[in-house]
Amino acid sequence: MGNINSRVQKHRDNLRHAGLRPIQIWVPDTRAPGFTEECRRQSLIIRKAEEHDEELQEFLDMALDDVLEGWEGQ
Repeated sequence: MGNINSRVQKHRDNLRHAGLRPIQIWVPDTRAPGFTEECRRQSLIIRKAEEHDEELQEFLDMALDDVLEGWEGQ
């Protein structure tokens, strides 16, 4: 186990030397009861808000065109 710890420490030291620093990020627990239902609830709210937003739809269509450009025939 000591070999793994020293490799991890060396990797972390290299990252720090490269100017990076570790941070801790808290994210929602996708396994929590009700998580899926809450995602669905929020998605429906967004969907209703966006249904009649023509400016947003035009923006999304342009963004999709940019992504698809160059992918045809591949």
